[in-house]
Amino acid sequence: MTLAEIRAQFPILSETVRGKPLVFLDSAASAQKPRVVIDAMVHAMEHQYANVHRGLHWMSERTTDAYEATRDSIARLLNANSREEIVFTNNSTGAINLVAHSYGRGVLKPGQAVLISAMEHHSNIVPWQMLRDSHGIELRVAPITDAGELDMAAFEALLADGKVGLVAITHMSNVLGTYTPAGRIAALAHEYGAKVLFDGSQAIVHRKIDVQALDADFYVFTGHKLYGPTGIGVLWARRELLEQMPPFLGGGDMIASVSFERSTWAEVPHKFEAGTPAILETIGLNAAIGFMESVGYDAIAAHEAALTDHALARLSTIEGLTVVGRAQDRGGVISFTMQGAHAHDVATLLDRQGIAVRAGQHCAEPLMRRLGLDSTARASFGIYTTQDEIDLLAGTLLRVREFFA
Repeated sequence: MTLAEIRAQFPILSETVRGKPLVFLDSAASAQKPRVVIDAMVHAMEHQYANVHRGLHWMSERTTDAYEATRDSIARLLNANSREEIVFTNNSTGAINLVAHSYGRGVLKPGQAVLISAMEHHSNIVPWQMLRDSHGIELRVAPITDAGELDMAAFEALLADGKVGLVAITHMSNVLGTYTPAGRIAALAHEYGAKVLFDGSQAIVHRKIDVQALDADFYVFTGHKLYGPTGIGVLWARRELLEQMPPFLGGGDMIASVSFERSTWAEVPHKFEAGTPAILETIGLNAAIGFMESVGYDAIAAHEAALTDHALARLSTIEGLTVVGRAQDRGGVISFTMQGAHAHDVATLLDRQGIAVRAGQHCAEPLMRRLGLDSTARASFGIYTTQDEIDLLAGTLLRVREFFA
């Protein structure tokens, strides 16, 4: 599939902003949706909508089949051992909170530690702080280097006393674009007796993920960054771990039986999926996965690597502009500052030219403090981004620099 053919699948890319073509460079926050996702959700609403798992009529059965087909697609996408290892959540934040509550309180013991890194999104910081405060778990933070890479010597040193029960770490930074060395992280964690969770919210968009090859124990991602809808996320976990974990939420659909005296739980993964789920969103996610597979992860990775190299080369020529982070292994997320200009002002001027970028702390306030910054502008690329759009960004940033000079 050519880039032009891919772009034609996204209706919103034909929009204009103040008379200028939309240049969407904020896919790391939430990606645009291809026609196949939109159509799948509309079709389900128009032709077969019903609740899942509970009805015997044909619409409920058909919708249940479509809903559960997504679990099969995700298991295939991640190379999971079985579909029973796929738990639906509302997003990555919900998935991490599920692990923090059920594994953190149900399996980890007071006095053990959770190890995160200095480049985490708030969703992989706050749940562990809450666990620390309620359950007596120590929270440790592995530092990063000035280049924006995980300090592996310090990381291993924090594991050395054997008290870390869980490592929870980003697979790709949403600020720096840094890929963490996931295989090495998992090997070290297991060597010192810890399980490992990867926040794949960014990584799964750009690279093929094989949880067996990574030797992960938990992997989470969210649908809306993977060209799917909001309101649907995924926790993959090894079945034996899910079996150990108590439910996170109680209610309908997660039970085997209920009396006023006691309740018993459904089998995994359903014991973690209380209440009416995000039915349409789950069906939409399946369509998004099919779209990604039709393009192919090898093609996606090659396209975005070329975009990133081109962008770094172009931005490096702009006087007064500094790209934040110099990781050797990085993806299509580039944060930058401009001398004499606040990131919000840079983003506002870009928006006047139809170019959408992010500005602020990107839900990573501790990382910003580590970098000595209060905010950055961030351009992030998707499957539909073109080199011409990168060139337009660079050219407009030159004019922004002149405006503030």
